[in-house]
Amino acid sequence: MSKEFIAQKALIVDEITEKFNNAASAVVVDYRGLTVEQVTALRKELREAGVEMKVIKNKILVRAAEKAGYEGMEEVFSGPTAVAFSSEDVVAPARIIATFAKTAEALSIKGGVIEGKVATLEEINALATLPSRDGLLSMLLSVLQAPVRNVAYALNAVAESKDEEPAA
Repeated sequence: MSKEFIAQKALIVDEITEKFNNAASAVVVDYRGLTVEQVTALRKELREAGVEMKVIKNKILVRAAEKAGYEGMEEVFSGPTAVAFSSEDVVAPARIIATFAKTAEALSIKGGVIEGKVATLEEINALATLPSRDGLLSMLLSVLQAPVRNVAYALNAVAESKDEEPAA
């Protein structure tokens, strides 16, 4: 192998290591058996959510994961492998891929990384069932508004009962 080739591989490993380090989550999938149309549709859906999906050689993934401090991922990096990296939304890659896998049975999640820790298939699937960031914020807002809404209802009920009392 030439020195240029080895240097090029080292740059790719560094790039993938940086993606792992900057990722809020990364989901590793086996895409074997997907049609070109399915892969294109999945990439489009992920891209719209701010998630980048890359098909990467397993040897490069193993080196990048080790360099990023993720031990024990060698078994996840076998067969045709693609990785979906999200630097902002922890839930998005897992949710989108799990939903997509329901219609495209050839797609399977192998594992990944969640907020700097190696995650099992079960942990990725559990993450996929969580609502999106916007959904969680909406739920939080609803919880925060409930006490104010209840006070408003109580004041309104008191005001209405005063209106119904006969004047003395």
